[in-house]
Amino acid sequence: MVAFGVYVHIPFCTHRCDYCAFATWTDRAHLMDEYAQACIAFLRTSEGAADFPTATSVFFGGGTPSLLPAGSLVRILAAVARTPDAEVTVECNPDTVTPALLDAYLAGGVNRLSFGVQSMAPHVLRGLGRTHSVDAVTSAVGWAVAAGFASWNVDLIFGGFGECDSDWQSTLDVVVDLGAPHVSAYALTVESGTPLARDPARHPDDDVLASRYLMASSTLAAAGLDNYEISNWARPGHECRHNELYWRQGDYLGVGCAAHSHVAGRRCWNVRTPERWISLVADGQSVEAGAETLDVEARRREGLELSLRTRAGVPVGALSEADRLLLAERGLIEPGGRGLVLTVAGRLLANEVTIRLV
Repeated sequence: MVAFGVYVHIPFCTHRCDYCAFATWTDRAHLMDEYAQACIAFLRTSEGAADFPTATSVFFGGGTPSLLPAGSLVRILAAVARTPDAEVTVECNPDTVTPALLDAYLAGGVNRLSFGVQSMAPHVLRGLGRTHSVDAVTSAVGWAVAAGFASWNVDLIFGGFGECDSDWQSTLDVVVDLGAPHVSAYALTVESGTPLARDPARHPDDDVLASRYLMASSTLAAAGLDNYEISNWARPGHECRHNELYWRQGDYLGVGCAAHSHVAGRRCWNVRTPERWISLVADGQSVEAGAETLDVEARRREGLELSLRTRAGVPVGALSEADRLLLAERGLIEPGGRGLVLTVAGRLLANEVTIRLV
């Protein structure tokens, strides 16, 4: 079975976090039903999934997918032709989760959750512009485990304003104690146009980010989670198959406004606003806003760059002999995977290794 993914973008939020530059809206809740119906209608067209392989993974991202009524999300999922063992993930904000929501997800075919936790320190959450509480995280995770979800992820962000080493270590320790089978940990990134970008006093320090990454790496490794991609750790068997599809340059279909698709080296992206998406689908018009096709060399190069980020690594021949010796002496690469993989120090300087790829 050839791996094929479907990504569904849910662009609704109750509040925009200070660092967020995603295509999300806080004043479009009245469009939820129309939007869900447009996603279903699109999936039944030739431009949608009708002419593509059966999906082996489905990912609902956003935005806040868990804001969409569970019945609407499940109806979108039902319109996706997928394999019986397909991985189906829904991103959830902790303060939107209820036992009834999770029961509806399970009954509808969802088998994986991703919780946007970011931090377990209340003052750090406030500095990031997050609205949920620490208690909401523990409740959401507890309900998910009780409902029967075996696979779930905790998304974390390090380097937030007011965060100190002990805050970050405490966050990591709590996540480990919760028994998370998968953890994603990302350095806070300053995106132009966001409230964070306009407030230099809250910008993270690169040396601090490096230190926090090393803390995450050692804590999660000690807890039995393997670093299978620079920012992702998982217990065996709990790797995110949908994200692995991206890192292997697999094919996937993007459903919804601002969603991206990739098929055989051709990338395209949909119109950005939910109103435009709904209108184009209703009129039977193409939802594409733009596209690009990579040539053979660009695709090969991109494949190496993506693979370098993972535990698969790259073939020995992807680096010149001189660069292999230099990078090994500096402790940035070591034997492993397909030939060479990044060390922990190498993950911090991945860009430096990437530019040396042949």
